[in-house]
This record gives sequence, C-alpha cells and structure tokens, in this order.
Amino acid sequence: METVLLTFANQLAILELNRPDSLNAMNEQMLTEIMAKLKEVEKSDALILLMTGKGRGFSAGGDIKTMLNIEDQEKFVNIMETIKQLIITLYSLPKVVIAAVHGPAAGLGFSFALASDYLIATKSARLAMNFIGIGLIPDGGGHFFLEKRLGEAKAKQLIWQGKTMSAEEAFRIGLVDEIVEDANEIYEKIAQWKTKPLQAMIETKKIYTELNKGRLLQALHLEMIGQQKMRQTEDHREGVRAFLEKRKPNFSGR
Repeated sequence: METVLLTFANQLAILELNRPDSLNAMNEQMLTEIMAKLKEVEKSDALILLMTGKGRGFSAGGDIKTMLNIEDQEKFVNIMETIKQLIITLYSLPKVVIAAVHGPAAGLGFSFALASDYLIATKSARLAMNFIGIGLIPDGGGHFFLEKRLGEAKAKQLIWQGKTMSAEEAFRIGLVDEIVEDANEIYEKIAQWKTKPLQAMIETKKIYTELNKGRLLQALHLEMIGQQKMRQTEDHREGVRAFLEKRKPNFSGR
C-alpha cells in the first residue's frame, strides 16, 4: 500500500500521508515515498502544494516501533539522512507550501508541518514537539523552525516542556498561521490564494530559502549527531520503557 498519495488539479498538488491506522506515523517507507512525491511536485507545473493526512490526524510523528527496531547504527544514519534530504527539499520547494493540520501533529510530524510556508490548523488540531518525553531531541529541523517562529528562549522552553497544545494556543504564540473549522474552509482559502500573484510569492520564498538554507542544513546535521548521542542514554531507554508500559518515566539525567 502506498503510504503517501499525490494528486494534481489546476496548479494545485495535494500530498496526503496515508497510514491512517497509525495516525500517519512516519516509518522508513513513508519517508522514502514523501521524498519521491516531493520530486514529482518539484517537476510539475503546480504552484501550490497542500500537505495533509488521511484519517484522524496529520501525523503522530516518527514511528516508535520502527525506531525501536533500529539497532544498526548505519541504518539509523541513513534514516536521518533521508529526513535531512526530505526537509531541505520541502523547505526549498519552488512552490507555495501549505500544511493543513487536523488531529495530532507531533514530533517529526510537527517538524514536517513547520517546514511549510503557511500552517493552517482545524480546531481539532493538537500539536506537540514531544521528543523530550522519551529522552530525545527534536529532529526534522525542529530546532530551526521553532527558533524562527518563537525566538531561541521560547523555542527551548517549548522543547523542554514537550506539552501538547491546542490549535488556539499554537496560534496565539505564532506556531500556527490560521485556524479554520474544517477541510472545506481550507479549500476555500486555497481558491483565494490562486487569485494571488503566485510567481512573485514564490520568488520571495526563493530569496529567503537562499538566505536560510545553510543554517537549516547545519541544524539538521547537529540534530543527527545529537539524536545519536541521546539514543545511548539511560533516560532514553527509560522513556521508551515508560511509553511502552504506559506510565510516567523516571528520568535520572544519565
């Protein structure tokens, strides 16, 4: 089964994450397929890319079961490299990229949404940069995107808290650009965007991309190194045990 669906219509590309039974958690197959679909979008004549998720949520983040089974260090590095290439491709895409979030957008799924140009959330959205709960750090450029939107101090606080935010709270602090009632309203917004001078908007995006791409690449590299270190800690192992046992973790700082 395809884990990512891509359709085109009237200068609009729609990318849908398609693992609804697992809240669109991102496994190795999905990451690879997202990358391939983004390459298709890049070559197309679409000017707007809409990213959304099938089922009850946008994406619950990285697939925990997949990550638990990665003992091979080389495989872990390869997956992190895929994430790096995916995020830099999405950030640099010469299209207007809109993320439409409903239900959960957590961890890597939240980083993926933040890599868009405009983040729309329905009132059902629940957003969390929750890596801290299993003793890890944000990846997928999470550090970069949060600092861009919040500033360093508030970005650190949000990462360290790892709390789940409502759409309204995320909008209030600047992590969400607009709140809508439902998917129908999202498509109404896109119809409005199609009346704008999209080529000029994309040219502005290209300028900001060139100004910031190097720093995003650096953040993605540092996240890979940091995540490798965190995976070796006792706190990470305790966080995973607590997650599987559905209890509060007892972190020790080791």
